[in-house]
Amino acid sequence: MKHGPGKASSRQRGAGASRRHLLGLGALLTALALAGCQPAVLHHGYLPRQGDIQQLHEGMSKAEVEALLGSPSTTATIDSINDSYYYISSTTKQVAFLKPQEVDRRVLAIRFNRNGLVKSFALYGLKDGQVVNISDRETPAAGREMGIIASLFSRYK
Repeated sequence: MKHGPGKASSRQRGAGASRRHLLGLGALLTALALAGCQPAVLHHGYLPRQGDIQQLHEGMSKAEVEALLGSPSTTATIDSINDSYYYISSTTKQVAFLKPQEVDRRVLAIRFNRNGLVKSFALYGLKDGQVVNISDRETPAAGREMGIIASLFSRYK
């Protein structure tokens, strides 16, 4: 059976629809795969706004600092006389299942004198310090490291 120009058989129309569905499915899968590769950016901690930091000045009391900036992330006492407040924030980026990477860290350190008044303050970034692993979840063990094969055959020596 012959069809006129511009007319397609039902078989040809069905094949075209199948191709369109496959192309649509392929585009959807590609979009999902690319979306999974977008980095997840996570912000931790608290750092006061730049305008609030500009209002900070020497001679302020601890109560004034807390009213302006909020509670510090952590505090420290040096020589049981001078206190310090620390406002800490960090930004990490993680792509898919890869290990997260810290891309930014900010620490606002405020030091008080023995009367509880601001003596000095400074804002530090990631480039100003050294990353120290407080807990890397590994217990150091004396002796040599053995792989799984070596440990399996070690008792047959």
